[in-house]
Amino acid sequence: MNPRSLHIAVMALGGQGGGVLVDWIVDLAESAGWTAQSTSVAGVAQRTGATIYYLEIVEPTPGREPVLAQMAVPGDVDIAIAAELMEAGRALDRGLITRERTTLIASTHRTYSVQEKMVPGNGIADSAAVLRELQGHARHLVAADLQALALRHGSVISASLFGALAGSGALPFDQAAFEAVVERAGVGVKASLAALREAAQAARDGPPAQPLPAPGAVAETPPRPLPAKAASPQLQGLVDRVRSDFPPAAHDWLGEGLARVVDWQDVAYGAEYLDRVATFARRDGAAQGHALTIEAARWIAVAMSYDDVIRVADLKTRPDRARRIRGEVAATADDVVGTEEYFHPRLEEVMGLMPLRWAERLDKRPALKARLAARLDRGRRLHTHTVRGHLQLRLAAGLRRWRRGNRRHAEEMAHLEAWLAEVSRALETDYALAVELLRSRRLVKGYSDTHARGSSRFDRLVQAARRMTGRPDAAATLADLRQAALRDAEGVALKAALQRAGLG
Repeated sequence: MNPRSLHIAVMALGGQGGGVLVDWIVDLAESAGWTAQSTSVAGVAQRTGATIYYLEIVEPTPGREPVLAQMAVPGDVDIAIAAELMEAGRALDRGLITRERTTLIASTHRTYSVQEKMVPGNGIADSAAVLRELQGHARHLVAADLQALALRHGSVISASLFGALAGSGALPFDQAAFEAVVERAGVGVKASLAALREAAQAARDGPPAQPLPAPGAVAETPPRPLPAKAASPQLQGLVDRVRSDFPPAAHDWLGEGLARVVDWQDVAYGAEYLDRVATFARRDGAAQGHALTIEAARWIAVAMSYDDVIRVADLKTRPDRARRIRGEVAATADDVVGTEEYFHPRLEEVMGLMPLRWAERLDKRPALKARLAARLDRGRRLHTHTVRGHLQLRLAAGLRRWRRGNRRHAEEMAHLEAWLAEVSRALETDYALAVELLRSRRLVKGYSDTHARGSSRFDRLVQAARRMTGRPDAAATLADLRQAALRDAEGVALKAALQRAGLG
């Protein structure tokens, strides 16, 4: 009679402790007298590297040494463990999950892939659809947000995955044996045991009560209520102006926009923001639900707080970011956490920081620009946990006080005013088209090449809106064009949509 063997595949991303989990499973098996072997194939492209670990464990075989495989084979996996939902989907696509055989343990949280982030709009894969496929193909499914569970206990996901494995009953070892493995490891024992026990109970209790979002559902975060009291007397005047000069339907969005532009620059800049929105609020009415004012409040704030080198440097050196990173890696007060930031500045970004006249003079010296570009156009890595790296970014962030005199700001404000002029022109004859033009600003985001691509698509929509003036379907067509522009980074969908609309 052949000895019992179990084949286990573990899919984990870099930094999730997949290797620790595998070591624990090996220790668990060997402490019970079983033979265990583990192998791994590391990835380098996806989300810091998606690694596939494979284990085979064989019950005691006195006098015989089993021969074990080194790679998971489709249709031959008893237990699949995925440290992120889409990794479970990848395991299914590879044929590692079968209805007749596989117990699947998957964390339902998401770590977005590069492909998802590259889409200008919402490129996030449909988690609900993946979960339904997993439910239909696994013999037994244990699915829960095991990342959040681990963080609640100050632990890491490897502990909660190990606990879910214990609670699933897929291995012939009791929970006490699992806990003994963690205790032998001797690192973060208390937190790991707490995560293990809760995850084991969750696995025994069954699926979570809260379902995932419906297919295609996109949740939009609502604005926070406009505060009654501002953070400073200077800002209080602007908050009071919002209440007195603008319709209540737009108050919360104006509060969000005001907070954004003031944080980006200063209180005076916040007053400029309200001035711009007020030009449209005066031409709006309750009959349309004040949609024009609401959209102006949202997208003018976005346009006025564009991403530049100064903003990026400021955000990367804020204390709350350091606290968030320490929380993500479950660092204790005694742990030293270092961060490495990658930058690839182009000459355009450097010239954008210059006073407008300096940049214009440099434009007239192409040979000097070429030499500067050759020196600047390379990647740089800064360690912001060091004094030198932190000070470099703080010096860049300190340029904020001169921002309104630099070239980038002059270009962005010219682009913003041209856009608002087009909105105002459309408003004379077509309220709905003006609203859609405001919403189209969503296309412009990021910096460097991302900003350039978004601006290019946005400009094409502005031109299309001008050509559609007077058409009864102008607003609906522009909305369709915007959705097409958000579909892919290359602009293929937008080009096709423009041709269908007779605007190509």
